[in-house]
Amino acid sequence: MRVLDGEMTLVRIFIGEFDKWHHQPLATALVERLRKEGFAGATVFHGVAGFGARSVLHSTHLLRLSEDLPVVVEVVDSAEHVERLTPILDEMVQEGLVTLEKVRVLRYAPRADRPDAPTP
Repeated sequence: MRVLDGEMTLVRIFIGEFDKWHHQPLATALVERLRKEGFAGATVFHGVAGFGARSVLHSTHLLRLSEDLPVVVEVVDSAEHVERLTPILDEMVQEGLVTLEKVRVLRYAPRADRPDAPTP
């Protein structure tokens, strides 16, 4: 397990739920790629409403199940790993928004009571 402590970088990748990468949902493809590339972790959040550069409102509505709802993929890692993220995003993300900010990691550890948790 990698250690994250102190100043790290938070990357937020704003995309739509209908965005695809090789016929797979883009958020899923990004998470799988980041795991394969050795990033510390990634989390996908699904939004209930939002709009982007085209100012088109996307939201849940009673008459429609979904309208290309917003999705955010968050990654926290070292500056060195985040530098390796740029070409991956250039390759996979055709439209959306990517932001970076400095964060301070206080704790990064797996749950000890899970059967798949590594033993010390």
